[in-house]
Amino acid sequence: MLLQPLQANYCWSIDFMSDVLAYGTKFRTLNVIDDYNREGLLVEPSYSLPAVRVTQMLDELAATRGYPEMIRVDNGLHFESSRFP
Repeated sequence: MLLQPLQANYCWSIDFMSDVLAYGTKFRTLNVIDDYNREGLLVEPSYSLPAVRVTQMLDELAATRGYPEMIRVDNGLHFESSRFP
């Protein structure tokens, strides 16, 4: 069971989704949700989301909201990067 944060901007959940366009091109979205109120903080669609771009987008989001105390991820293969050991 996941505990519900008691205030906004305490914990974000981050995950990727993928789909295919009608003509066969694959794309992904990076989704960032505030776990307190389920506010969608960021939905970034792209054909490519390398680690450098993901961290840059998170830094840009934090520039306006501040960094959360924690970030939840599902530790799937899409969070592995050769760029950041």
